[in-house]
Amino acid sequence: MSDWNIIKHCLLQYCFKQRKGSDGLIKCITMNIEEALKYHESGRPGKIEMVPTKPYTTQADLSLAYSPGVAYPCLEIEKTPDDAYRYTNKGNLVAVVSNGTAVLGLGDIGPLAGKPVMEGKALLFKIFAGIDAFDIEIDEKDPDRLVEIVKALVPTFGGVNLEDIKAPESFRIESRLKAECDIPVMHDDQHGTAIISGAALINAVKIQGKRIDEIKLVVNGAGAAAISSARLYKRLGVKAENIVMCDSKGVIRRDRESLTEQKREFATDRDLHTLEEAIVGADVFLGVSVGNVLTPAMVMTMAPKPIVFALANPDPEIDYQLAVQTRPDIIIATGRSDYPNQVNNVLGFPYIFRGALDSRASEINEDMKVAATYAIADLAHEPVPQEVLDVYGLKELAFGPLYILPKPFDKRLLFKVAPAVARAAHDSGVARKPIDDWSEYDKFLRKVISDK
Repeated sequence: MSDWNIIKHCLLQYCFKQRKGSDGLIKCITMNIEEALKYHESGRPGKIEMVPTKPYTTQADLSLAYSPGVAYPCLEIEKTPDDAYRYTNKGNLVAVVSNGTAVLGLGDIGPLAGKPVMEGKALLFKIFAGIDAFDIEIDEKDPDRLVEIVKALVPTFGGVNLEDIKAPESFRIESRLKAECDIPVMHDDQHGTAIISGAALINAVKIQGKRIDEIKLVVNGAGAAAISSARLYKRLGVKAENIVMCDSKGVIRRDRESLTEQKREFATDRDLHTLEEAIVGADVFLGVSVGNVLTPAMVMTMAPKPIVFALANPDPEIDYQLAVQTRPDIIIATGRSDYPNQVNNVLGFPYIFRGALDSRASEINEDMKVAATYAIADLAHEPVPQEVLDVYGLKELAFGPLYILPKPFDKRLLFKVAPAVARAAHDSGVARKPIDDWSEYDKFLRKVISDK
C-alpha cells in the first residue's frame, strides 16, 4: 500500500471510530486528504474551544470573576475541598489523556500527532452528554511516570478518560490510577469496546436462541480491548472454560513461554494451536485484531446460528457481505457505520462518565460497566423514534438480527445509560453524592440535550 493510501486508510478508520459513515449520516467516507486537513484547519484551528459560563461584560462582572471576588470561593474550598464541585466546573470536566502510543491504526505516532484524535474525543463528550473535556497529550512512555503526572492533575478534573495507550502498559496505568485517585478513571479503548460488544452479545445470543452460559467463544486479538471484552463477557455469564483466545502467534496456550499476566488469564490447555482449529463449533467469534483473518471456510465450521463480531477497522476480520452470503443464519456486527450493528464506543463513554460525574462516584467499577451494558442492550428492544429513523434515512428499524444495538444518534441513550450507571454507583457504594430524585435527574439530563 502506498503512503498516500495508508494515510487515507487511517483517516477512514478515524471516521468510523468517530461514528461517521456512508449510511446517510456524514459523508466523510469519500473524503480526500485535502478535505480532512481543511476541516481541521479552517476557521479556528482544531475542533474545540472554551466558552465562558458567567457574565463578563462589566467591571462588576470581572470583579466577581477574578479579583477580588474570586478569593471567596477559594477560601471556601480551602475549608471544604468538596466545595470545588460547588464553585468550579470540576464536576463536569473530564481529562482525555493519551501518550500517543496506540493511536487508532496509526500506532505509536506520539502525543502531539495524536492530538486531533483527543480533541475529537472531547468533542463527542460535549455533543452527546454535555460534558466539558480537555485533551491532555503527555510526552511520557514510562507507565509509572505517566501515572504520577496524571495524579498531579486530579485536582482539576472530575474524571479521567485514558485514550490510545498501548497494552500491556495501559492495564498497569489504569489499575494504578483507579487505586490511587478519588475520581472516575476509565481507559475507553479497553472498556468501551467491551461494554458495547457486551450489549451486542446479550441481544445476539437472545435472538439466536442460545444461552450465554453455554456458548463457546473464540477471541482473536489479545490487546486491551480483547482482554477487557473477555473479562466483561465472563461477568455477563460466559464460562471461562468456554473461551479460547488467539493472538498473532495462534492460540494462547499455557505451555507458551513469556506470556503476559493478561494473556495468561485466558491461556488454555486444550489441543488447539490455530484460529482455524479454535473456530470449529464456536458459537461466537470476537475479532479485535486485523482485517480478513476469518475466512468463509472457517465461518462454515462454526455452530448453527453463529455470532460474529468483526471489529477491526476499517477492514473487518471478515467482510460483512461475504459473511452473510456464507452463513445466512449469522448475526454479524462490525466497527463500520455503513453496515448494520455497528459496535461504536460513542454508545457508552459519554453516558458512563455522565452518570459517574453526576453521582460523584469515586471510580467506575465493574458494576457500573455491567449496568451500562444492560442499559444499552435493553434500549435496542424499544421502538425506534421517528427522529432517529429520519437521521439515518430509514423507514423502519426493529429489534432483530440487523438491529442489536441502538444507533449513536439515539438521544435516549443519555436517559437510559447515565441513570443506570448512577444507580449502580449508589448500589455498589462508590457514589459520594447519591441521586435521590430520579425524576429531577431525568429533567436535568433532558436539559443537557436541549442546551446543546
